[in-house]
Amino acid sequence: MKTNLLFCMIFIFYSLQYFTVVVHSLEYDVGDIKGWVVPQRNASNIYNEWASKKRFQIDDSIRFKYGKDSVMVVSDTDYKACNSTQPIFFSNNGNTIFKLDRSGYFYFISGVSGHCERGQKMIIKVLEVEEASPSGDGNTPGSSGAASISCSSIVPMVLLVVAGSAGLL
Repeated sequence: MKTNLLFCMIFIFYSLQYFTVVVHSLEYDVGDIKGWVVPQRNASNIYNEWASKKRFQIDDSIRFKYGKDSVMVVSDTDYKACNSTQPIFFSNNGNTIFKLDRSGYFYFISGVSGHCERGQKMIIKVLEVEEASPSGDGNTPGSSGAASISCSSIVPMVLLVVAGSAGLL
């Protein structure tokens, strides 16, 4: 009986080592209720202010809702110059979902003449995936200091408790 229980616990332990925690990505509506529109004259930085309040992660998506307009991803240089002649990405379907597939900066502008110059542009910073600190002290840059327990660390603890209570240790 004890041998079968021990075998079962070992099997569960090794099976759970392959368990992967699923992290759900988020979808953000650019500009919230207003959507992707030309800002009012006194609010030309509205999209960068909106983006600065978010913490974008890899695989999050942003949705642009707009009427007769477009959205483009451009280089940093083209963003600063409001140059829409060499887009990396272009869409004008009125409901564009763009997946943030890497860390770093993404530069968005409207492709309609004059809109970018009036403030219809935005920079999004996608955060890098945080890696565990080599010292294991949890004091990595940007760390909240909150305790973190992974599946690979909790499974052995649970198995030890079960084995101890079953008299196997």
